[in-house]
Amino acid sequence: MTPTFNLDYKKSKAPKTTITRDMNELTSKVGNVYEAVAIISKRANQISASLKRELDNKLQDFSVDRGDIEETFENKEQIEISRSYEILPKATLIATQELIDNQIVCSNGSNTSHRDEMLR
Repeated sequence: MTPTFNLDYKKSKAPKTTITRDMNELTSKVGNVYEAVAIISKRANQISASLKRELDNKLQDFSVDRGDIEETFENKEQIEISRSYEILPKATLIATQELIDNQIVCSNGSNTSHRDEMLR
C-alpha cells in the first residue's frame, strides 16, 4: 500500500538552494547521523516519485497518439506546467525540512517517534 501525502510541495518552506545545516539539529530528531540520512533519503524518494507521478498525469493530457508512435507536441501550457515543477525545491531539501519540522513518523521496530507522516 502506498501512503498518500497531503503536503502541497509548492507551499513548502524548504529552501530552493542547498544551505548548510546544523547536524546536531538533525541528529537530535532521530539519534544519529546515519539514521537521519536514511530517513531523509527514503522520504526524498517518496516525494520525488509523487512529484513525477503528478507531473506525468498532467502532461499525459498533451500526448497525441499517432498510429504506432506516440509523440508529445510541446505547447505553451505544457511548458508552463513543466517550468512550475522545475522551480520547486529538490526532494532532498523538502525531506530535510520535513524532518526539521517534525512532519515525518520514524518507526524502527518498537522505537517510534510520533510525527505527522509515516515512512514506509
